Amino acid sequence: MLTNRTGLAIWLHSLKYIKQLRKFGNIHYVSKRMKYAILYCDTSQKERIIEKIEKLHFVKKVEPSHKAYIKTEYQNAMPDKAKEYDYKIGL
Repeated sequence: MLTNRTGLAIWLHSLKYIKQLRKFGNIHYVSKRMKYAILYCDTSQKERIIEKIEKLHFVKKVEPSHKAYIKTEYQNAMPDKAKEYDYKIGL
């Protein structure tokens, strides 16, 4: 059973409390140098989870992922020159 998931970037004061974030979703990545964590949660519960995480004392800010709103189908601005020629003319 697949559910829609949303990524959250959570900026932290300290990495000491990373284990406490596990109850909100799946922790995908933790940056020790920049002190942030990427957490995936259900899209339907996203707003409720963001409110709860922002209330924690070790969290600076929470940013939701904008990947769902980015267009992923691209159009080629320049046509490919190799596809313009018909190579079977001489046969």
